[in-house]
Amino acid sequence: MTLFQSLEFIGMVFETFIIIFSALLLILILQRYFIKHHKLTLYLFLIFLSWTCAIIFSWFSKILELYSNIPYLAVGSTVDPGTPESWILFRIVSFRISFVFVTIGAILSYLLKVNAFDREFNKTQSMIVYAFGIFTMFYSLIVYQRNTIILDVFAFLFILLLMAIVYIPFMMSALTTSKSVDDPTYKRAFQTLAFMSLCLVLVMIMFLIDRIFILLGNPGFTIFYFLAWIFVTLAFLAAYLGYIRPKSSE
Repeated sequence: MTLFQSLEFIGMVFETFIIIFSALLLILILQRYFIKHHKLTLYLFLIFLSWTCAIIFSWFSKILELYSNIPYLAVGSTVDPGTPESWILFRIVSFRISFVFVTIGAILSYLLKVNAFDREFNKTQSMIVYAFGIFTMFYSLIVYQRNTIILDVFAFLFILLLMAIVYIPFMMSALTTSKSVDDPTYKRAFQTLAFMSLCLVLVMIMFLIDRIFILLGNPGFTIFYFLAWIFVTLAFLAAYLGYIRPKSSE
């Protein structure tokens, strides 16, 4: 087993635990939603479901590369059969399908922000979010060339920009709202939503740094790769403990 394969195996095992944790938390969130049927809880469930799908496809990419024995998926291979199957598999192993789910999660987060904090619908802001989200998904799926890392770096960068467009205003709105309420439960709820937003932005920053290291010759799976998924779990856990569980207990 090569160094890259060893690192990939470690990443696969790590992501297995993240997926199990995420699945358990999704079940708890869904249970909480059925108690009170809070619309915002449903949005959070769908956001976390999108992120969980992204993690699952990232995990599946490692299964394909380590155990599928498909020649054109081998590390360093430049062969492209040009079949529908290879088109899909290339985008799985290059995390492009995961990018699509992260983009969906960001758009859902924008809808959560609109419903939670905005008093009126901002048409211009919505157009920007939807247009850039569609562009990001288009780039993730269409602008691709095997083993061309710079294209992957741009994919990470575009998603990071989308996350910044969505989550920085989300975080500011949550912090502002937390300062305007006196009830400690509500204050903590909005603070944890702000923390969730920060964590999700940090996820893509960590992945971008990891990808830059690969561009510079590192085999990948740096500490930043693992920190990214840790920030996802922190976002999930904070939103559940600080917002979802207290809201369902009202």
